[in-house]
Amino acid sequence: MADTLVRLEGAQEVIVDRLTKTGVYKNRSEVIRAGVLELGEKYKVFKNLRDIEDELAVKKMNKIWKEVKQGKRKILSEQDVKKKYGFK
Repeated sequence: MADTLVRLEGAQEVIVDRLTKTGVYKNRSEVIRAGVLELGEKYKVFKNLRDIEDELAVKKMNKIWKEVKQGKRKILSEQDVKKKYGFK
């Protein structure tokens, strides 16, 4: 996850504050995330939300596989997982 600092002034700040104060969103971050998704949909950056979720899953799997190949992460067998987490 990337951290991004956003400075809001004027109308944008008022809108974000009203959306949080009225309870439409819990906090400012949620307002901004929702706005980014709306813009993505408006400008057809993705076909649908499922496509983005699939893309993120593949990205995560590739990252994990790279870590496994570098020895930073270990693949556990079913038996190892059961032992580690106390399953029978």
